Amino acid sequence: MTDPLGSQAMPTPFIVDERIQLVDARNRPCGSAPRAAMRRFRYWHRATYILVLNAQGELCVQRRTLTKEVFPGGLDLAAGGVVEAGEAVHLAARRELAEELGIRGVPLHHVLEFRHAQGGNHIFGSAFLVRFDGPLELQPEEVAEAFWVAPDEALALEGVTPDTRQAVETLLQAGILEVRR
Repeated sequence: MTDPLGSQAMPTPFIVDERIQLVDARNRPCGSAPRAAMRRFRYWHRATYILVLNAQGELCVQRRTLTKEVFPGGLDLAAGGVVEAGEAVHLAARRELAEELGIRGVPLHHVLEFRHAQGGNHIFGSAFLVRFDGPLELQPEEVAEAFWVAPDEALALEGVTPDTRQAVETLLQAGILEVRR
């Protein structure tokens, strides 16, 4: 049977087969689980959020691919991802930044920790800042496009992922990010 409206089904999400560091509700390591189990059972875990700013103070915004398991096609206001089993948070941040945007060898500044518990996600987030003006190398499996906007304009965009929104709002409230007028 043909679809009279010509709509297309969303692509099947791709879930990477990796072991994720699990933590308890106080952010203490308590084992590991495959990514699919972490999502299914909504376990607490750690994730990194690397806000990439250019010389004009603009934030790098990424559109997620349609095959992402969570928030397909959404807008991320930070690079980053889950911390693998046994991985140090700062090493996970460096890995994610290199994988998603091709950014390597730049100073990574840890700025704060936050807790995100919405929509079935239970995350202890570690936020980092990076200054970068070079070319980006987007990871085609995860990043459909990237563009630069002021942090306050980024927060006004539709489709922003809730966890990266919280990361940017937390940094603005803490005075770590500036709103440029």
